[in-house]
Amino acid sequence: MRVALYARVSTVNGQQDPEMQLRELRAYCTRRGWEVSSEYVDRIGGAKDKRPALDRLMADAHQRRFDAVVVWRFDRFARSVSHLLRALETFRALGVEFVSLSEQVDTSTPMGKMMFTVLGAVAELERSLIVERVKAGLRNARAKGKRLGRPRVSVSAAKIQELRAEGLTLRDIATRCRVSKTTVIRSLR
Repeated sequence: MRVALYARVSTVNGQQDPEMQLRELRAYCTRRGWEVSSEYVDRIGGAKDKRPALDRLMADAHQRRFDAVVVWRFDRFARSVSHLLRALETFRALGVEFVSLSEQVDTSTPMGKMMFTVLGAVAELERSLIVERVKAGLRNARAKGKRLGRPRVSVSAAKIQELRAEGLTLRDIATRCRVSKTTVIRSLR
């Protein structure tokens, strides 16, 4: 069986290494006698809609370049039940199986299909709980009078208008005043 490996890490600053996931996936495939035809790695948060390697994997699945997708944990593949189920339906229609190593889920079996759906719901619940805790923390901080977000930038509207009259571009004005281009535009209004 030809398989595609998919790994994802949430950070790009070197704190997480996709090689740990890939090493375990390769060893699993070797034990099963499967041929690894391709590896796809994203270094981006799971909540992001666009993940280049995942997009390539899905395109290659449509080209039937492999028979199964193997991931270390299925939450590395997707974090919402809807995304998991859409991908699973796509794979099913294409005759591509999905295997999650850590959860021991294999969609080629009825029990694997059921477990995949249940575990996807749990991952989405966990993410929702994290979001709710963060929102509660922000509400608590605001209630205590804490200012959140970037500090306000004080900029002289007269200085911006003067630089604009000199013919400077919005970007040059922003650079010179050490503010964003958006702040310059707001000031000119």
